[in-house]
Amino acid sequence: MDASLIAVIPALAGTVIGGATTFLSSWVVQRRTVRAQSLAQDILRREDLYNEFIEEASKCYADAIQHDEMDIPLQVVLYAKMSRMRVISSPEVIDAAEHVMRRIVETYPKPPVELTAASFQAMSRDGSVDLLRTFSEACRAEFNFLRGQQF
Repeated sequence: MDASLIAVIPALAGTVIGGATTFLSSWVVQRRTVRAQSLAQDILRREDLYNEFIEEASKCYADAIQHDEMDIPLQVVLYAKMSRMRVISSPEVIDAAEHVMRRIVETYPKPPVELTAASFQAMSRDGSVDLLRTFSEACRAEFNFLRGQQF
């Protein structure tokens, strides 16, 4: 073998290895960046949906406490948000949301309550006013899990 060829082969191998290493590191960094952006967007989408659900569920629950006739349009909006959650949410969040919806539906047949400071304090003491606690805790656990996947 020619001595100059023996000197060129390691140089070429070093160049190929250096180029491959640069390419792989760039590819890994790019992939992680895209994944982090995707997870961040997913979290924002879920936060918006959960906030909307909380607002609508609060309106429905207030209506259920004060009336014995169900407000169907309010319920339909809530069920639509629930359907959106079934597409992207964890089973724990979905279970908690379904529990909220059942409680709202179960509240309508009960005698209406005039919301006064005293009745609200009584509901606060017995925990019935905090309808969304389990749902909120499930959402927080899901967000903590998702944020842990970002890194």
